Amino acid sequence: MGILQNIVAVIVVLGLLITIHEFGHFWVARRCGIRVLRFSVGFGKPLISRVDRHGTEFALAAIPLGGYVKMLDEREGPVEPGEQHLAFNRQHVLKRIAVVIAGPLANFILAVVAYWVMFMVGTTAIVPMVGEVSPDSPAARGGLQNGQEIVAVQGRQTPDWNGVNLALVAEIGASGHLEVSTRNDQGRLEEHRLPVERFMARQNPPEPLRTLGFTPWRPDIAPVIGQVLDDSPAAKGGLQAGDRIRSVNGQPVSQWEALVSRIQASANTPLEMRVERDGRDMMLTVTPEAREQNGETAGFMGAGAGSVSWPPEYQRALSWGPLGAVGQALSRTGEMTSLTVGAIGKMITGLISPSNLSGPITIARVAGDSARSGFETFISFLAYLSISLGVLNLLPVPVLDGGHLVYYLIELVRGRPVPERVQAFGLRIGMALIASLMLMAFYFDIMRL
Repeated sequence: MGILQNIVAVIVVLGLLITIHEFGHFWVARRCGIRVLRFSVGFGKPLISRVDRHGTEFALAAIPLGGYVKMLDEREGPVEPGEQHLAFNRQHVLKRIAVVIAGPLANFILAVVAYWVMFMVGTTAIVPMVGEVSPDSPAARGGLQNGQEIVAVQGRQTPDWNGVNLALVAEIGASGHLEVSTRNDQGRLEEHRLPVERFMARQNPPEPLRTLGFTPWRPDIAPVIGQVLDDSPAAKGGLQAGDRIRSVNGQPVSQWEALVSRIQASANTPLEMRVERDGRDMMLTVTPEAREQNGETAGFMGAGAGSVSWPPEYQRALSWGPLGAVGQALSRTGEMTSLTVGAIGKMITGLISPSNLSGPITIARVAGDSARSGFETFISFLAYLSISLGVLNLLPVPVLDGGHLVYYLIELVRGRPVPERVQAFGLRIGMALIASLMLMAFYFDIMRL
């Protein structure tokens, strides 16, 4: 069922994003007087199609991972003399620029709308309180202490843990000090300078809090299984949702953290667990598998904790009215766009490992997980993926919208188009780059499995 949900979720998400992107091209092309021959969601043979009164065919094709808008163009086939004024290639360069940029712009607009809805509905966030601080860590040297609330990182307000993580991820590769503002239990503001050197450079995945040496505060969690991944060591050992772990190898376990520590320290080592299920005790054997993360090997069981009950004072309701939500949506979209552009730049310079690239398998898994996690998580994922699609399409790579935009800007300056042979050569390079990136992303997807 989980795999099926993932497939459905990714089809819904990518289908929506692609449709919105292509609709941007389509809408502006129509208003620029360009004849659109086909609007297709998906590639391959059309499953459903119809033709409107303008002669445009709207099609839903068999392969849902893409889409396109086909316009009348003399470079792609003969055009009747009476329709040449409707061809894309005959339009003024400013009109062609508008058509090209409309697709990515539609993705940014979708992100703003999604965030606006999310902020209007409102969310319940966890107050970012510092938990355990590791001795001699950057957090300890900067003076962070248990029970302090993080109110800002590098001058950016952090009302919840999402804000903290976004602010820290934006500083990947930084050296020197990170400025962190906190509020103690008396309400007094304090400033901290956390020393860092090439902060989180080439980590996969980035772990900002662990790198700084502290954990979020959270209530004690009972060692009760909330979920078990299919075909995981926990599932193979017979664990089920609702099981309470009483002991591991004869040693009592009273908190989830203690269980996690024991699992992580026992890669490929059989563990005898006394489990309470439906009021009865039973013995199960679970062998955590070894997984490598940031150069370290740790045990992995494939089970998650049950629901956690947070005290009201550690929860914060975040919601805005219609106008206030617009400002928040624009701010979040700008923040995520900046983060995406920065991540691409840092990947090029080597600060972020290419293994962080995600392909269709990871997107499907995250789409499914976010759909199961609730409205806010799914909307956030949809908005971020839409922003990523918009940014990637604006990269100056032939084949992408950004590559066409570069050609048209050069034409605007020179007063004549870029020679066809140059465009053809750039097309081959662009296709090779995109194919290489897709293969890399697919390879890293397989490695994550």
